[in-house]
Amino acid sequence: MSDESNVRFTEREALFYHKTIRPGKIEIIASKPMATQRDLSLAYSPGVAVPVQAIADDPACAYDYTAKGNLVAVISNGTAILGMGNLGALAAKPVMEGKAVLFKRFADVDSIDIEVDTEDADKFIEAVALLEPSFGGINLEDIKAPECFIIEQALRDRMKIPVMHDDQHGTAIISAAGLLNACHLTGRKLEDVKVVVNGAGAAAIACTALIKAMGVRHDNVIMCDRSGVIYQGRETGMDQWKSAHAVDTPARNLEEALKGADIFLGLSAAKALKPEWVMDMAPQPIIFAMANPDPEITPPEAKAARPDCIIATGRSDYPNQVNNVLGFPFIFRGALDVRATTINEEMKIAAAQAIAELARETVPEEVAAAYGKNHQFGLDYIIPAPFDPRLMERVSSAVAKAAMDSGVARLPIEDFDVYRTSLKARLNPTTSVLTNVYAQVKQNPRRVVFAEAENEVVLRAAVQYRDFGYGTPVLVGRTQAVLDKLTELGVSDPASYEIHNSAISPLVPEMVAYLYPRLQRRGFLERDIKRMVNQDRNVFASLLVALGHGEAMISGMTRTFAQTLTEVRRVLDPKPGHIPFGIHLMVGKNDTVFMADTTVNERPSAEDLAQIAIETAAVARRMGHEPRVAFLSFSTFGNPYGKWLDNIRDAVAILDQRQPGFEYEGDMAPDVALNPKVMANYPFSRLSGRANVLIMPGLQSANISAKLLRELGGNAVIGPMLIGMEKPVQIAPMTALAPDLLTLAVLAAAGIAG
Repeated sequence: MSDESNVRFTEREALFYHKTIRPGKIEIIASKPMATQRDLSLAYSPGVAVPVQAIADDPACAYDYTAKGNLVAVISNGTAILGMGNLGALAAKPVMEGKAVLFKRFADVDSIDIEVDTEDADKFIEAVALLEPSFGGINLEDIKAPECFIIEQALRDRMKIPVMHDDQHGTAIISAAGLLNACHLTGRKLEDVKVVVNGAGAAAIACTALIKAMGVRHDNVIMCDRSGVIYQGRETGMDQWKSAHAVDTPARNLEEALKGADIFLGLSAAKALKPEWVMDMAPQPIIFAMANPDPEITPPEAKAARPDCIIATGRSDYPNQVNNVLGFPFIFRGALDVRATTINEEMKIAAAQAIAELARETVPEEVAAAYGKNHQFGLDYIIPAPFDPRLMERVSSAVAKAAMDSGVARLPIEDFDVYRTSLKARLNPTTSVLTNVYAQVKQNPRRVVFAEAENEVVLRAAVQYRDFGYGTPVLVGRTQAVLDKLTELGVSDPASYEIHNSAISPLVPEMVAYLYPRLQRRGFLERDIKRMVNQDRNVFASLLVALGHGEAMISGMTRTFAQTLTEVRRVLDPKPGHIPFGIHLMVGKNDTVFMADTTVNERPSAEDLAQIAIETAAVARRMGHEPRVAFLSFSTFGNPYGKWLDNIRDAVAILDQRQPGFEYEGDMAPDVALNPKVMANYPFSRLSGRANVLIMPGLQSANISAKLLRELGGNAVIGPMLIGMEKPVQIAPMTALAPDLLTLAVLAAAGIAG
């Protein structure tokens, strides 16, 4: 099930997303050094001959010396792409690339997409089976029924690595988890429930098979297809997979089948379930309306007919979303980690049970903040939120243990506590927090002022901000110029956007009256103020925020950071007791480093450095990290001595007095702060591990370092984030792309930045 059904965007925007930066969504990055001739000799010839011979002698060594053990192929022939049908193998490539990205994002599984250009099941099977030496697992996707059943079974029989058709089993596992919890809430037992399944495609048959394996009785399940009930003796439209679920029943259509039913499982078409039929179901009916993108019945319709029902859909804009991303990344993670030879029923059941049990636990604060305070186990929360950071640990370890218990694991885990810790370390918490921040802003939309709306990059970010449901973009620019740009971007309703033209805005008199008292003793006459408001987009945008017409602001694309901040500060002040400063976030695969101050204070005092450290540590905590603060210098604990060390040492002394509740240390060079082996030379250091908050001694070194890392480093860079202003204001670098602006706008709207 997709979680994007309520997200709006233009075709141009979708194409631009897939084309910009570099075409597609994936790339290959070397995991070993490739800088010297020695590196190349080890990577290829002659050094590569050594692992080649080791693998020839013992094939299991492939998991030690190659990427096989963490590599999954996402394979399709394009015969059932999303809800679009048979569009061919090549057209499936964007979807398969997307699936590969989800594997990496959620479970740190490397994945590559493969599109096989044949509709012949035997040819497809042969092509995929021959790939077994390359991969640790096979994820089949978007293959139409009944071929998908034949293909998956044949590959599972032939291959000694995990093979799973996610369209079938992903939906089955997540819906089974939801059913476990719905039955728990309503006091039902699986062996007693009466189930009606509407739909007889791949997902419906897999869902039915799994719940039967978990205890639902065969005779208590009625399956329906387009021709009605699949009953014993029916001859039309039958095949071996449908026949396996035929039952002896007098019901001949969905309406008749639903009388007295406890559960409706819909994997069919929009509007297939009529409200009046729901009224004939058992007390507290359980309804899983999973047709995509529009369910068989909407939750409001179902609740109107039966207020006592529990309902789930495939959509993210309703409670209880059945979303495959809760399952497949972590199922493969667990299977790969024990080198399982297959993904069997025991592993699927273990995944469903782990997901169900997780939903019953207290929801983490960051997830509750993102999805709403009512996200605690109950009628509207029977399935965990898709971005619950605990899914990786719980589901993967449950699957791994089930593989071991069922005898299909070739590398059993000896210590599950150590394994769970390693799972947590695989993913950077910043990634999960950012995802939850986006969801939080969706729950609490904000008005963000985009000060440079005539700039295409800015306008693209503003359009995304609105289309993705984060709130209202307030656009500053010449009205016609902005409308023309919106039209060029393919926006269907440009006139619906809120545009403020400072040259003719009716708000100008109010703005002048507000600003003149602030600036009249700084050499500005009233006419100067009016001219400034009319002509300076940053002053005008700041006044929109100051006067309550916007809740946050973003600028920076057309003027330098320093110039933009100067203009903003004519209108807006720092928070009382704070100083404004900038943070760059260097987001790596497993961790994030917060660097400050990179934008504002040229030579901060000791008091400034201490305050910057405290506020940056607070940002790090909000982003899911326990701060370890290092005050950086060219010197490490006085060696060599320099005249600029006193501020750093005094800042540390100030923190000693304040006892801020986080680790800190300095003065120290970057290699000492970031390299545990070098840090070990200083056993008296108060840092328990690698520093993740770097407080720079001055603007020159900080700004140079941040920009060097942005240009030369392999990690993603967020920022600079402006901290310490009375209103959320963000100033993007002039080289920023639309996604960078969008991230800053959302962070400002959420209160993370600002």
